[in-house]
Amino acid sequence: MAISLQKGQKIDLTKGNPGLSKIVVGLGWDTNRYSTGTDFDLDATAFLLGANQKVTNNKDFIYYGNLKHVSGGVEHLGDNLTGSGDGDDEQIKINLSAIPDNIERIAFAVTISEAESRNQNFGQVSNAFVRIVDEVKKNEIIKFDLGEDFSTETAVVVGELYRYKGEWKFNAIGSGFKGGLKALCVNYGVDMEITDPNRGAIILQKGKKINLSKGGTLQGEILVNLNWSQPVNKGGFFKKRNQNIDLDLGCLYELTNGKKGCVQALGNAFGSLNAEPFVALDGDDRTGASELGENLRINGNMVSQIKRLLIYTFIYEGTADWKTANGVVTVKSPGARDIIVNMDEYGSVKIMCAIALIENRTGNDFSIEKIVQFFNDHREMDQAFHWGLRWVHGRK
Repeated sequence: MAISLQKGQKIDLTKGNPGLSKIVVGLGWDTNRYSTGTDFDLDATAFLLGANQKVTNNKDFIYYGNLKHVSGGVEHLGDNLTGSGDGDDEQIKINLSAIPDNIERIAFAVTISEAESRNQNFGQVSNAFVRIVDEVKKNEIIKFDLGEDFSTETAVVVGELYRYKGEWKFNAIGSGFKGGLKALCVNYGVDMEITDPNRGAIILQKGKKINLSKGGTLQGEILVNLNWSQPVNKGGFFKKRNQNIDLDLGCLYELTNGKKGCVQALGNAFGSLNAEPFVALDGDDRTGASELGENLRINGNMVSQIKRLLIYTFIYEGTADWKTANGVVTVKSPGARDIIVNMDEYGSVKIMCAIALIENRTGNDFSIEKIVQFFNDHREMDQAFHWGLRWVHGRK
């Protein structure tokens, strides 16, 4: 049975749980969007601190733009954009045995993105909690309910893990800050001149969502690129033709006016950028030799007209050898960091893979979720995502 903590209470974590190393720090909350008219976007963060209570460098700051620490000891599992659903809204995995010796504390915080412009604060947030779960045994060890003591704060340090005589303990803090994430970064020594949200790519984890502009309004062109490679020829010059892989990029689309369809090379359904469906496929790379791969282009100025897009790829010719194809999808949007979706599940012999789901959240922005789920054909994938299209066999 989990131990319920009170604010300011400290408790041994590893001393009473011999062998405990891998844990999950889960953070959850409920929000009232009707108090401001817009969704709340709350973000969980972790700061790995040295003896001086500061980060050594910006790599010790774990957030939606830097999901995994270089040591592998701390990993953020992704950004929940709305706080909807039950249970943990965001999770951070900790491998205590991998935390570098110079790190004495790990502080966990929750901040409200775009709080000032949306007129939001933690006075409008309820049922906030932090809990620690044994990742191996799946049992909850401790839980701290923060209560509703906040008013104008836009950031809360919920608690911290810290070393004491070779063991790890947890301190239930629950302290509010004004100034949001920036104030926390200043407090913990993060160099805001270096922490540029447009630098470096975000590796999207399966089942996790992030939005493409992180609080802004999309404009310009959004590029979805598929890059892949051919299997290594182990049969000499006279290799069989079916060893080649022709991997095609495409998408199902649903517009806000109810129209549905697909964009893909098969059937010459290349779409249109400036007319419905406002999505276009550049061309068809049949060999995997092109350095540019295949590209879907989305008209970011027409986001309000697009309800959802399911990005997929399928093997038109060749054996379903996903591991050798080594597919990587990169999403580029103006003024935002690149988002990378690795096709890193290789066991399937099915020829079709739903890669990512892009959805219109607010009318002016998209969220993207990594799917990487395999199907036998278009019809089966369509049914899984409730698109309702009619499918017939086609040729290039």
